[in-house]
Amino acid sequence: MAAAAAATGLRPEAVVADEAANPQWAPPEHSLVGAATQPGDDQDAPVRPLCKPRGICSRAYFLVLMVFVHLYLGNVLALLLFVHYSNGDESTDPGSQRRTQSPRPVSTLGPLARLEGIKVGYERKVQLVTDRDHFIRTLSLKPLLFEIPGFLSDEECRLIIHLAQMKGLQRSQILPTEEYEEAMSTMQVSQLDLFRLLDQNHDGRLQLREVLAQTRLGNGRWMTPENIQEMYSAIKADPDGDGVLSLQEFSNMDLRDFHKYMRSHKAESSELVRNSHHTWLYQGEGAHHVMRAIRQRVLRLTRLSPEIVELSEPLQVVRYGEGGHYHAHVDSGPVYPETICSHTKLVANESVPFETSCRYMTVLFYLNNVTGGGETVFPVADNRTYDEMSLIQDDVDLRDTRRHCDKGNLRVKPRQGTAVFWYNYLPDGQGWVGDVDDYSLHGGCLVTRGTKWIANNWINVDPSRARQALFQQEMARLAREGGADSQPEWALDRAYSDARVEL
Repeated sequence: MAAAAAATGLRPEAVVADEAANPQWAPPEHSLVGAATQPGDDQDAPVRPLCKPRGICSRAYFLVLMVFVHLYLGNVLALLLFVHYSNGDESTDPGSQRRTQSPRPVSTLGPLARLEGIKVGYERKVQLVTDRDHFIRTLSLKPLLFEIPGFLSDEECRLIIHLAQMKGLQRSQILPTEEYEEAMSTMQVSQLDLFRLLDQNHDGRLQLREVLAQTRLGNGRWMTPENIQEMYSAIKADPDGDGVLSLQEFSNMDLRDFHKYMRSHKAESSELVRNSHHTWLYQGEGAHHVMRAIRQRVLRLTRLSPEIVELSEPLQVVRYGEGGHYHAHVDSGPVYPETICSHTKLVANESVPFETSCRYMTVLFYLNNVTGGGETVFPVADNRTYDEMSLIQDDVDLRDTRRHCDKGNLRVKPRQGTAVFWYNYLPDGQGWVGDVDDYSLHGGCLVTRGTKWIANNWINVDPSRARQALFQQEMARLAREGGADSQPEWALDRAYSDARVEL
């Protein structure tokens, strides 16, 4: 089955302005308790899996996912790793050996700040700008999710949209190329291994929801139960038509027929996992003064170190037209011994085949009021338990934001200037990054009328304190020695820094 993944690259560094002073935190008078941060120490912990071994975040699935992506790039090593790990042999993990042998600097980073949720509906007051108070309200505890009305002014929202239009937006997801499809059709993977990966309950039969849980894409499409059944019928994979494949039926299926079928059914934009356009706006030193002010406001909000915030990704601005959507996903990928964070990969003295995004926090801004639809849905927010397979029941897929947003546990309506932010990882008990928070699953509901504009500030933190410290040290050294000329390519986007726009 086909799958695809997207990873983000490195983003800009900059110095901290005066506005980045520590915020004045205080609960409102009616509050009973205040916020607290997690205690921690400065000891670096070894990189460990950030997902539990099940479902979409399982190591087995992650590896087969990476095989699909890297076949497109001609990465033979990915296939070797897939065979190695799908056989369950981790005793000779070359990634672990490299990590053990590579020298690591002594970490000097303190614990990561983390706002406590207290309870759903709890409000506290924070001063993010001079002479004005903002109120932060807890929306859920799983994930730890907050809302801040009026974080941006209407004028700032309009300016961000204007700058994004000046920069130019590109489609967020493109359809697979013919080269990708050809690589997929020639992939040499044992059908028995593939069957075992898909068979989540190990009953020797593939139910529709098992296929859907791990087969999110087919030639760029979001696969639905109807799509799977249509494909089964077209390639005669399910003779009895019950929607369930036995091992024998799966073994009899020719994967080349699957690829031929997918090539004959090109995906429309409405069928994509993500139907939107986006661009990136630089926020580092030399950027537009409003962009700098917003970054400093985020710095105060998150209470993280200036180095972490300034060296994170720039602002991503996204436009969803009528019919736009983004099916439910998590913002951060799992980190295994054979992966490395996109933002620290250039300074890590390690050779690993895969990279993934490492986004400790997501800060999302609504830039306009949406006429119809466009909510941000958290399908399993504050569920008592989480189970990947429970997301798909009968013909209802809670990850499907085009058809089933109304069945999600929590929906946030877009309101111009409002910000919502959440943590993509649980704490590790030592003041640093722990497991991926499965409850952070979220998506953009279908825009039924009008246009939706949002922006994202992702705060990047490597699960390895030592690697994060090395990254920050190296970026500081580059800034001291060479200034702008020595900055990475992604830090040089100043096309709109001198733009004169009336607020």
